[in-house]
Amino acid sequence: MGRRNQTVVSEFLLLGLPIEPEQRILFYALFLVMYLTTVVGNFIIIILIQLDSHLHAPMYLFLGNLSFSDLCFSSVTIPKLLQTMQNPVPSIPYTGCLAQMYFFLPFADLESFLLVIMAYDRYVAICFPLHYTTVMSPQLCLCLVALSWVLTTFISLLHTLFMARLSFCADNVIPHFFCDMSALLKLACSDIQINEMMIFILGGLVIIVPFLLIFSSYARTVFSILKVRSARGIRKAFSTCGSHLSVLSLFYGTIIGLYLCPSADNSTVKETVMAVMYTMVTPMLNPFIYSLRNQDIKGALGRVFSKGYFTFLWASDSKD
Repeated sequence: MGRRNQTVVSEFLLLGLPIEPEQRILFYALFLVMYLTTVVGNFIIIILIQLDSHLHAPMYLFLGNLSFSDLCFSSVTIPKLLQTMQNPVPSIPYTGCLAQMYFFLPFADLESFLLVIMAYDRYVAICFPLHYTTVMSPQLCLCLVALSWVLTTFISLLHTLFMARLSFCADNVIPHFFCDMSALLKLACSDIQINEMMIFILGGLVIIVPFLLIFSSYARTVFSILKVRSARGIRKAFSTCGSHLSVLSLFYGTIIGLYLCPSADNSTVKETVMAVMYTMVTPMLNPFIYSLRNQDIKGALGRVFSKGYFTFLWASDSKD
């Protein structure tokens, strides 16, 4: 009982991904390209929304926040993974591990909340176009985004504080590429019932409820479009909703499988692969699915390049 409230472990060893040594360079290059694609894609969306006045609308306010969330979400884990793949002793301090978990959780939860808001925004725009400006007022949009940031930060703080109270007295090897909650709980030598209860309660708030709301919004949107009986509209609806739902299923499916419905049959390799899907693949695909296929975004990209914004910025950097 004396060591119950004492943290003996001062650092953890991140095993990273189960990759054969001869394949390490190939996967390192693959993950580096994926990360750079995520950074460039989301950064372009943020810059376009800031520069082009045509994109100063509720939908693009949400897209800008989603891009920023994806950018930070990937940056919390992937650079550390790339460092781990080059380091023969991939260690991370105890405080660094908690810090990584603290910054990882809010951006993961924020993405979930933003996807709900975006689904509702599309539902109102398609089903109630005449009332769109009234319903999605600037005040409401800012309040929704601000509330999402506050809630996700508070939830992350709760998880981190409850994790900090645990003792890690024996094994300090994390069979993962970042400090994941589920992986850390397996190493704890003190009671983790409160932590597990928090995961299920708060997980239901930030995962299950948004998941159901999103699919409900898309279902109502599709039914509304089907009533119009326009072949072109139906094709466009299924094309748009299909691509959105495929990414959403990937994001929510892996998270629900990992945290809310863990299986005893899940191996470490399987859990790691699932984590790669929602930490790397989804943030990389979001700019293409939600933004770069959008005609307004394409138009803004053309206008920004035609006005020479990027040339001006490059010239300014060169003078400095």
